[in-house]
Amino acid sequence: MYLYTENPLKFAFSQTEFDDSTRNHKASYGIIGVPFDSTTTYQPGARYGPLFVREASYNFENYNLFLKKKFNANVYDIGNLESVHGNFHKTCTNLKSVVSSMVDDCLIPITIGGEHSISLGVINALEIQDATILHFDAHMDLRNDYMDEKYSHATVMRRIHEKKPLKIIQMGIRSSSLDESDFARDNNIDYYTSQDLRSNIHGMQRIINKIKGPIYVTVDMDVLDPAYAPSVSTPTPCGITPQELETLIFCLEGKKIIGFDVVEVASNVIGDITAINAAKIILDLLFLQ
Repeated sequence: MYLYTENPLKFAFSQTEFDDSTRNHKASYGIIGVPFDSTTTYQPGARYGPLFVREASYNFENYNLFLKKKFNANVYDIGNLESVHGNFHKTCTNLKSVVSSMVDDCLIPITIGGEHSISLGVINALEIQDATILHFDAHMDLRNDYMDEKYSHATVMRRIHEKKPLKIIQMGIRSSSLDESDFARDNNIDYYTSQDLRSNIHGMQRIINKIKGPIYVTVDMDVLDPAYAPSVSTPTPCGITPQELETLIFCLEGKKIIGFDVVEVASNVIGDITAINAAKIILDLLFLQ
């Protein structure tokens, strides 16, 4: 049983409704929007991300020139979560319930945020072991608490690590507290800065290529430089380019992706470049399948 609100605007190339008879041996994906941004600490508006990312998806062709692939994924858009504004725990509980139902229907979850804290609800629902979390972000999100909140977009990776001590690889990092850096070092969390990516993109490709087993991908849009993604909750200069991120995402071809999210899109107008880049990231991941 899904707990969602119908959204008249569906993601481009998705099925209009879930119909098990149309599925085949290929992996199938379920899109869920989570319009929630109650712990945002700088620029609000990520609650509008699902709307504007969906709208931006209609800007793209169903053929990827670089991969030489036509869009061929089974994708179902089930609408938006009934998030509870101002209440992370209820929203997270609702999200876990929805994602669990999606998994029961053999759908791989694609989550459009919304703030980054929602990743915790998705990963809790997946009940995964021996998996790698590939985390693209400007920030480590490893604080134990932020502004007296233990559950926040600034603490989400710390909570995930505590709940499920999985392998975490972070890429694009360029902002951190000393405590976060120490925690990453002491807990075998690998992180690579935006400078690492720019100076050694081939090395970053090799790291992703070597990942074995299931992978969960989480993309905070502030991993991109504000020139390419200005409408995010915490824009941070000296980020990576869309081309660099695309290069790394293409390394996931043939890997077992068990879910992914794209979060922190705070667009509020049609044609905003942040939403356009977010939609492209989702489509790139789907073209790989």
